[in-house]
Amino acid sequence: MRRADRLFQIIQLLRRHRKPVTAELIAEELETSKRTIYRDIATLMAQRVPIRGEAGIGYILDGGFDLPPLMLTTDEVEAAVLGAQWVKAQGDRELSRAAEDLIAKLAATVPENLRALVLEPVVAAPPRWEEPVEPLDMAQLRLWCRRGMKLDLDYGDGEGRRSQRTIWPFLVGYRDAVRMVFAWCELREDFRSFRVDRIEGAEFREERYPDRPAVLQSRWRKIQEAKYRS
Repeated sequence: MRRADRLFQIIQLLRRHRKPVTAELIAEELETSKRTIYRDIATLMAQRVPIRGEAGIGYILDGGFDLPPLMLTTDEVEAAVLGAQWVKAQGDRELSRAAEDLIAKLAATVPENLRALVLEPVVAAPPRWEEPVEPLDMAQLRLWCRRGMKLDLDYGDGEGRRSQRTIWPFLVGYRDAVRMVFAWCELREDFRSFRVDRIEGAEFREERYPDRPAVLQSRWRKIQEAKYRS
């Protein structure tokens, strides 16, 4: 790997992490030595890239730093195209249209030598064969997740039993062709997931979660991690 490419990849790697990243981890991912990483970090700092940290503790990239727009590698372009294809096929109507717009914007803005990767891709996701069931406004559901707002559901489980649920949704997930809503359920006083195609009715309420919406998702992720470790 050329040194210029390695410096770029170090910045990209730091951008992916919110916590300090050790030189050992960076060296392992970039398949080089820690000594090389220490030299590269020093070079980036000398070039006024806002990296904080030190050897043995790790490094973090301060907010506010950005690279010139769309400095994308071949792999990154193909990843974006493949992801957009999948969202176009599996996402709700608004996300599907947004995925089409994203592909069009990529084709219009990437350098000429990368344009064929967008217009004539060699990666592909399965197309949508059937229109998905949307018993509620998915765009509003995503907005409610971002805002931390309450939702009342009329829900039917896999055995056809119906129940009324009041939930605090924080994540819309996708499992193959099935959409899931992950939320805190007031009835169960615990985290629960709900299949969107089993929701028979929904009322969006103007009541906010008392803390930041990300707090619920963070608590849920910690529980999931603990389950996988046990």
